[in-house]
Amino acid sequence: MIARYAIPFFFLMGLVVAPLVCYLITRWLLPKRVRRYTFLACTLFIWGTVAYGYLVGFQQLQVHHVEFASHDLPEAFDGYRIVQFSDAHIATCKGSKRWLLQRAVDSINAQRADAIVFTGDMQNIYPDELPPFAAILRQLKAKDGVFAVLGNHDYAVYQQGSESEKERRCQETVRNIREMGFDLLLNEHRTILRPSQQSDANTPSTIGNTNDSIVIAGMENWGKAKRMPRRGDVGKTLAGVSDSAFVVMLQHDPTCWREKILAESRAQLTLSGHTHGGQASVFGWSPVSFSYNEWGGFYHEGERSLYVSTGLGALIPFRLNQPGEIVVITLRKK
Repeated sequence: MIARYAIPFFFLMGLVVAPLVCYLITRWLLPKRVRRYTFLACTLFIWGTVAYGYLVGFQQLQVHHVEFASHDLPEAFDGYRIVQFSDAHIATCKGSKRWLLQRAVDSINAQRADAIVFTGDMQNIYPDELPPFAAILRQLKAKDGVFAVLGNHDYAVYQQGSESEKERRCQETVRNIREMGFDLLLNEHRTILRPSQQSDANTPSTIGNTNDSIVIAGMENWGKAKRMPRRGDVGKTLAGVSDSAFVVMLQHDPTCWREKILAESRAQLTLSGHTHGGQASVFGWSPVSFSYNEWGGFYHEGERSLYVSTGLGALIPFRLNQPGEIVVITLRKK
């Protein structure tokens, strides 16, 4: 229910409650002669911030280019380009905002990726939000495929009904995402092959060994918070994958990296989303840092790394100094 009424709740807090709090604080702390002007200045600042985040900040988009280097990467994949986007919340792009999703798809395709990955939260609440945007998302193209995992919003945690009804809707979401052209990975993996650069020109490449392949693995959502879905299974996701393989793990919730992925796998690079970067930042700090240790950008633990995307869209159409993000990750051989 909270998610369903998130937008009116946000505007109520921003346009009414926050100015009221300012009024009470100024009335309590300031002398009468400056109280009115201070209250008016604070109210105008709050209203201006809400308006800017809604009308301007939410429409901003950045393409970030980063590199990840590893000794384990096969030489044939040096320079391999993965484009990540996350937290599309595409129902927020309905009506006059539909162009935002089209712009994002065009920007992703312009990167000419070897692979495109989506790290969860395609819908806001219900699966019937997705079909109206299928034609736009089917335009995504990459040489080795377009891969996806589910986020917490893609399950039925914010829906009402019996458990059987929620599971039926979840399966409807799965079908809708697959019909959009995504290879949706539900505790599964795919192997990407390249001819080994060490093979003789006159000899067929030894396709299938770790010298000429990488693995793109997709876990179902696993969140540390109790309400978050916990369907992710590292062992099932990587069943049959060699310990020496180079693995790009897709997992919506970044808390899973330290809680599960580091401990139960050797995945060199994990890509996540979920946090939205708090949808606001001041001098590089975001209030979401109170809830998440890893909330935006690269994090490293020895030779292994996590990249957390701050997301493309949002349930609440507001962003302040935290633009929508598309990430272009170039793999490098150390």
